[in-house]
Amino acid sequence: MATTWKPHPLAKPHPNQLELDRGDKVESTVELPGVPVGSQGVVMLANGFNWLRYRVRFENDVELSDLDGRNIKPTGRTARKLARRDAKKK
Repeated sequence: MATTWKPHPLAKPHPNQLELDRGDKVESTVELPGVPVGSQGVVMLANGFNWLRYRVRFENDVELSDLDGRNIKPTGRTARKLARRDAKKK
């Protein structure tokens, strides 16, 4: 099992950034090294102050870091959780 860390409490996203937590499920939206488009993954690490980025382990056991909304999108419960959070903000 890989070690995971909790995001820093001062890390606040800019508008239109993904706000993910450890354990959230995501899907690749672009071709990544060793990861085809549409591969499912789990957030292992969330970090950053001005630029929120994530380390993700994908279903084929490839682990990549520095991923953000340009590379991944939330899926399943994570997508529903973010949709509810966005609805409350409006």
